[in-house]
Amino acid sequence: MSSIKELEKFITFCTAKNKVISKNIANVGSKNYQREDVVFKDVLAEQTSSRIKTTNSKHLNQVNNTSQPFEIKVDKSEDLVSGINNVDIENEMANLAENTINFKFASKKINSYYQTLNDVIRNGG
Repeated sequence: MSSIKELEKFITFCTAKNKVISKNIANVGSKNYQREDVVFKDVLAEQTSSRIKTTNSKHLNQVNNTSQPFEIKVDKSEDLVSGINNVDIENEMANLAENTINFKFASKKINSYYQTLNDVIRNGG
């Protein structure tokens, strides 16, 4: 079940990334627009800075973190790739294609899990 939770988090990440990439593409012609990107936070650092309960001094317990493991950052580079801002349309389109593939993969895996669960419930095993 934890792998499904991880896939659900990945779907959330892909959704946020898709919105940011779409915003970048929409603003490729906007003067002084600064592209944005979705990046993972340092989850391990957050976990180790909070109180950790362990059963063994060599183990780290997984901390339930309700905040998203990613954040949206503004690219402050002043390189005017498009001529008027720092959005590289070819790079954004490649990122969009990759993100779409990742989203479809995670969606299919989640769908497969729930379909199998549904089959087990209907057929009793």
